[in-house]
Amino acid sequence: AVWCPLSPAGAQTTQLLVEPPWRPAVLWDRVTLTCQGSGTAGATTWYKDRHRWGQQGHDHFTVTERGTYTCDRPGSGLSRSVRVLNDQLVLQVPARALLEGDTVTLRCRG
Repeated sequence: AVWCPLSPAGAQTTQLLVEPPWRPAVLWDRVTLTCQGSGTAGATTWYKDRHRWGQQGHDHFTVTERGTYTCDRPGSGLSRSVRVLNDQLVLQVPARALLEGDTVTLRCRG
């Protein structure tokens, strides 16, 4: 058997929370992104479309541009990405972990 130790820091990951909690997010919903993790608060680095982006140091902000956003906090790493669209018609799913067998509400919005 192979033993792979997990350090407490390795178990803590950076989360990018979306409000309202639907994915993909849409710009006309006034979307707020919040970066959470065990890493250093107030030292958040934001990326938009894979490029370092202007909201450095802030843990949350209201999105004003479409794009794909991620955040990084020293000590807990890079978050998963969140897409924010400006499409006229979008099919959304809840912005939470979904497991096989879950009942899911989809939203078709325009």
